[in-house]
This record gives sequence, structure tokens and C-alpha cells, in this order.
Amino acid sequence: MRSRKSDNMKIKVGVIFGGETVEHEISIISAVQAMNYIDQEKYDIIPIYISKDRIWYTGKMLMEMDVYKDFDSLKKYAKKVTLVKTEEGFCLQSTKGLFRKTVATLDVAFPIVHGKGAEDGSLAGYLDMIGIPYVGSDILGASLGQDKVVMKQVMESDHIPVPKYTWFYDTEYLSDSNKILKEIKEIGYPVIVKPAKLGSSIGITVAKTEKEIDKCINEAIKYDKKIVVEQTIPNLLEVNCAVLGNYEFAETSAIAEMLTKNDFLTYEDKYIGSGKGKAGKKINNSGKMSNSEMVIPARIDKDLEKKVKELSLKTFRSLNLSGVARIDFLINKETKEVFVNEPNTIPGSLSFYMWKPLGKNYQTLLDDMIKIAIKGYKDSSKKTTSFESNILSTFNGSKGMKNKTGM
Repeated sequence: MRSRKSDNMKIKVGVIFGGETVEHEISIISAVQAMNYIDQEKYDIIPIYISKDRIWYTGKMLMEMDVYKDFDSLKKYAKKVTLVKTEEGFCLQSTKGLFRKTVATLDVAFPIVHGKGAEDGSLAGYLDMIGIPYVGSDILGASLGQDKVVMKQVMESDHIPVPKYTWFYDTEYLSDSNKILKEIKEIGYPVIVKPAKLGSSIGITVAKTEKEIDKCINEAIKYDKKIVVEQTIPNLLEVNCAVLGNYEFAETSAIAEMLTKNDFLTYEDKYIGSGKGKAGKKINNSGKMSNSEMVIPARIDKDLEKKVKELSLKTFRSLNLSGVARIDFLINKETKEVFVNEPNTIPGSLSFYMWKPLGKNYQTLLDDMIKIAIKGYKDSSKKTTSFESNILSTFNGSKGMKNKTGM
């Protein structure tokens, strides 16, 4: 049994996951997996689960996957909380009763959320307002990493190659579809139609001909008001490369080659596959990684490997990312053209399997991510964020500012 003193010396890490998002279940899998790999000799893990109705819960029971198979029946054993800053520090307070009792205190937050309403900067903004150190990208990086249109615009401005695309809002398509269809035709069929702010391939379809495009657009509109339509890359090879770090220093993982019989990696490819990898790589169905079949390291030549890693680091920097991000690439195998598809600012399983070939196990990766967050917080704390001012002393209510004579 560990002593009370040693427990008090541990860094208290609040792992935040769930949320009102179509990727809710994927977030649970990623978070429970990570919580079971974080070094418990070094860190005190406090699970913070956000249900689909946006209620926050805590309790050690939330570290067990079986809880979520029947959460409605078991949630009475968890504590409803809110995250606030008090004189005690960063606290999880009970929402029950007249006086809000502190349930736990935190030193650092570790968001493991996926999708719109969570990963898109919403949670980062909340954590910034409270002032707590947290793992991963700040609100700008998270927002850029979630919007498939704005990220392309930023990458283009930094000369990062992306597939040809067009984008529009749902109302624009409903009011003037002919204009949009003309723009899509100029890209050339087949095209991929995507909701702009979702992940895990949800709502994504391929229109091989003009006859199919309307159906595909309407499928995407079910999920988002903003739609992006991209060219498909011929002779396609999909590879991923993860990046760990921040604006000061970043390193790349091994490159993974993704395998699928479909036109793109579907939700089923990623999470409901056969569970068998290639090249002797076993994929664990218990949530150790996605079910996409892959080869690690990717079967590409040295020049392509170098280019993918260089573009990974450039994309990471350009989009203001931090922590671990996975950059997804589309390669034309014949021409060797490389395009950045998109970043994943909080990738499923935190892409730990892409670091294992380099000798970095999951526990070490999680430790590195927390260290980066703490160092970043300390560095930011040294910056000037406010200054002494007597401006309020010269403010004269509804009359505005007094002049130098007080009139």
C-alpha cells in the first residue's frame, strides 16, 4: 500500500473525455486505454467523463471500460462535478447541495476528446479561461485542426500541398446548387464529400459521377452546415505520421501505411475491422488501437519518407499544434506527389502504436505529453498578460473618462 505522503507528491492529472459528439465512444476507448497506461507511480489519475447530455462525472470507476456498457444504471455511483479555480487551486466541485464540496484537486488536465464540440477548441477555451495547464493544442491549434476548410487555407498560405477542393455552406447549396456543382465539376470526378468539422470518417462519401453528387452532399449536410468537396488522388497510397512536441521542439514517429479496400478509410475500417494487421502487426480489438489494417513502417522509399516527415513537422508548426498530433497524407504512387489530407489534434489511441517501432512505449509517450504541457504552462506564465493601470480611477461612470482637469 502506498503511503499518504507519496500519494500527495504525485502530479494530479485530470483525464477529460466523452462529450456531446458523434465520436463520443471513440473518446471513451482512447481515454480508458490511456488511463491504464499512465505511470501511476508518478501520477494520480482523476477520470473526468462528460456524458452526451454534457454532465461532468468523476470517480475511479470511470477508469473501467465495462462501466460504459450500462452507464445509465451505474452513473449513480459516480459524482457529478464542475471544474473551477478556487483558492485551493484547480478543483472538481460537487454540483449537489448548497455548499459545493471539493471532490478532487488537479495539477494538469489531459483532454482525450474527439470531434466537434470538444476537440475543436471548445474544451481548450474553457481550460484556458480557468487557467489550468493542459495537454495538447491550445484553442487556435485545436480549432484549425478540426475545420477541414480553414486548415487547408492556412496550409496553402504556408505552401503545404493539399488536394484541390471547394467548400460551401448548406444554405448556399440549397439556394444555388448549380454554381456549386459547376465548381465541383471543375475539380473533376470522382470527388470526396466531407462534413467540414467531423472526424473518424463520419459522414464522408465518394461521388464517382455527377449523378451521385447530390446524394453525397445531402449525406454530409446531415452532420454539418459546412461542406468540403475534394479531388480524389489517383493511384492512392495513404500514410500517417505522428508528431510529438510543441513550437520549440518536435519529433516524428514511424510512418504507418494504411490499407483499405474502400475509396478512403471508413469508420468501419477504423473501428469495426477484422482486427488483423499486416506484416506481423497484431491489432488489438480491446481498444489498444484502431482496427485499420496497416503496415509499420510504411513501404515507401527514403525520399518519400523524408518528404512525409518534413511536411508533418511543417504542418504541425503551421497549425499551431502541440502534444501529439497525427498527420494524414495522400500519395500518388506513380507521380510520387504528396498531399496533406488533414491533422488529427487528438488522434485515436494517441497514435501510440506509431512510436513503438522507435522504442518509445505508451507510458513514456504519455509522460512526454504531460511534461510538454507543464513546461509550456511555465513558459507562458513568464509572459506579460496584464499590467498595472489606474484607468478605472479616471472613469466617471456614464459620463465616460475625465479629462486632465477632472471636468
